[in-house]
Amino acid sequence: MKNKKQIKLLLLVALLPFVILIVIFELAPAVAMLLNSFHAEDASSFTLHQYVTSLSKPFYLKAIKNSLMISLYSSVIGLIVGLLVAYAITRVSEGIREKVIMISNMTSNFAGIPLAFAYIILLGNNGIFTILAQQWGWSVFTDFDLYTWTGLALVYVYFQIPLATLLLFPIYNGIREGWKEAASLLGAGPFQFWRYIALPVLLPAIAGTFTVLFANSMGAYATAYALVGGNYNLLAIRIGSLISGNVITNPELGSALAVLLGVTMMLSLWINERLMRRVRRDIS
Repeated sequence: MKNKKQIKLLLLVALLPFVILIVIFELAPAVAMLLNSFHAEDASSFTLHQYVTSLSKPFYLKAIKNSLMISLYSSVIGLIVGLLVAYAITRVSEGIREKVIMISNMTSNFAGIPLAFAYIILLGNNGIFTILAQQWGWSVFTDFDLYTWTGLALVYVYFQIPLATLLLFPIYNGIREGWKEAASLLGAGPFQFWRYIALPVLLPAIAGTFTVLFANSMGAYATAYALVGGNYNLLAIRIGSLISGNVITNPELGSALAVLLGVTMMLSLWINERLMRRVRRDIS
């Protein structure tokens, strides 16, 4: 009995540095940001003014809307393409599968400033592909502008697809070949099998992947800022400009917007969990 208590004590002592790191680098900044969001600009009084400003001024409402739209757009496209690519990986040889997974792993981490710089070199106003298309008389990039919503969405989709592929690839291992054979013996075609058997099994993982993709794009800052700077109104860019802007700073308002961003992500996780509970209950 005494040995068990000593082992538990040693485990608690071993976990202490990890707990200290969490408190210092995660909990403490989050609490400070939350408290700061309830302060006025002069930090002299407790007020809801920052939240009223965030949810009433069209400029900040537009930033929230733009972030939600580009996150939904890139997440849906990334999810659909990732589903197809992940399924295709399961149908090829092991050697090709490992190469595709390696490339997906590399490209999913290729984000931020290097990704934006790469797109500027390739598809910017003086990019390689843009100049080549002009010289060859192609009109494919005539109406394309990398520094608009379309270009930004294209960059977001780039790092969403490999991430979705990596997250969705393992879920196909849950589909057993025996299920297909049993469904075929009972007269079910491929569509019926995927509609009534495979999709309900895959749906929790698909919804979870969508939530990860949505949070990943909502919180993306470096790529968007390096590509469009302050020329496009995104929530992450607005938070950065309010906290460390060159002209005007308002960290209290930036903290309020950051809290709203965090609440949006937690709300998406909560909705996902509620939907998955219903799906699991219906399946069982």
